[in-house]
Amino acid sequence: MANFFVDVRVKLLVPLMAMLLVMTACGGGGNSSSAKPLPGGDFNKFFPKESGGFDVTFTQEKSGMAQAKLKKGGKEVATLTISDLINNSSAAGKFKSSTTKIGGYPSASSGSKGTTLLVGNRFQVQVRSKGSDFAEGDRKIWLEKFNLSGLAKLK
Repeated sequence: MANFFVDVRVKLLVPLMAMLLVMTACGGGGNSSSAKPLPGGDFNKFFPKESGGFDVTFTQEKSGMAQAKLKKGGKEVATLTISDLINNSSAAGKFKSSTTKIGGYPSASSGSKGTTLLVGNRFQVQVRSKGSDFAEGDRKIWLEKFNLSGLAKLK
């Protein structure tokens, strides 16, 4: 009878141990990613500086994102944003088929008023026009004013 219980425990324990081993090796089997988005304040130093009559005013910082308004003559002409895509692979995936680059980084349109690029396979940098007087060419110029190479080194 004692052998029966040993056999049953071994038959149950071995598969459970194997399953635990596999789950541990694969990262726990669930969404246990230890990667966390960087604090939004970490991105501020990579934004463009005020120049040529344009003012940059930071408006929002939260985990994984910082945003600023770009103003000229007191009028908001665009929104500047850096987002950490560490846990959003689908957002980063849209750049895989990109055939255009800005500042050496893959770019994409975001609707009719937005231009984005992917920096370091992790950070999305976006300039979104507020009106038709700030065109795609303007957005590209301002994207290149970000410290993209510095942002690419951020981990």
